[in-house]
Amino acid sequence: MLDKKHDELPRRPNDNNAYTLGSIKNHNVVIACLPQGQYGNNNAANVLTNLERTFPSIRYVLIVGIGGGAPGKVDIRLGDTVVGTRIKQYDFGKLVTGGEIQRTAIDKLPHKSLCTAVANLRARHELSPSQVPAILQERMQRHVHFHRPGTPDHLFQASYRHGSLMANCQTCDQSQLEKRESRRSREPKIHYGGTASSNQVMKDAITRDQIAGELNIICFEMEAAELMDVRPCLPIRGICDYSDSHKAKDWQRYAAATAAAYAREFLKALPPTGDALRDSRPNARPRMFAIYHVTSEVKVSNLSLYLSKQILVIVDNSY
Repeated sequence: MLDKKHDELPRRPNDNNAYTLGSIKNHNVVIACLPQGQYGNNNAANVLTNLERTFPSIRYVLIVGIGGGAPGKVDIRLGDTVVGTRIKQYDFGKLVTGGEIQRTAIDKLPHKSLCTAVANLRARHELSPSQVPAILQERMQRHVHFHRPGTPDHLFQASYRHGSLMANCQTCDQSQLEKRESRRSREPKIHYGGTASSNQVMKDAITRDQIAGELNIICFEMEAAELMDVRPCLPIRGICDYSDSHKAKDWQRYAAATAAAYAREFLKALPPTGDALRDSRPNARPRMFAIYHVTSEVKVSNLSLYLSKQILVIVDNSY
């Protein structure tokens, strides 16, 4: 999804992150992935904390990856993208009589500049379609394993659980499917709304619906809440399942690709600020920055022309 890739840079001592460095339009981008097999709010916060030591000029943070949809008021389908305009940690609170959780966490909002950019891009999409389908076609055409899968997009009724001995949903009772209108287009849609975050994977449809109704959210994920305490960020989640017992991995790669495509469109629309704005003018004198820190899958030279504040994209496919 990058316009250019940069060479690696040395990391700070005790920074175990792996980084990919590059640029999209006028923005320098640092991409960090969560370690294999490690996920959740705490691990994501550790990645960001280490990264900020290596890249102290990070200005914005995007969390790009997969999540579980909360179908209900919003017609969410597999492969759609959810942009989290509000984040709620739903497993934070008090345990009261009857074993119920009295949720005490307050809503967390992305950086104000990111919210403004989201609103501008959303308004632009009212007049012209999103570039996500075109980006997928251009950037993912050769990567067949990231194409839309042939597995049917099935949403089962909340009361119908997946059998513990079933390897997949091919033998699930089709009469238990929710009745939904067919979409005219197979292109993924973009939704904006609340995102629920926790250290636990949501795999129960009844609990999903209860929490979604209580908190007014449309997506479940596992990293954003803790990251918001380190730095206000913007979650961008491709929907790979419906947060129920029928959870499978068939749609994960495609969902990750749609989220990454939206992130690319978003960064291309995000106005440059600070040094990037100044250095984009004719005859501007380039500024040289020494970069000393790196995160997971990115490459950059010891002295690179970094003419803007960096943007961090944390990629995770752990949901």
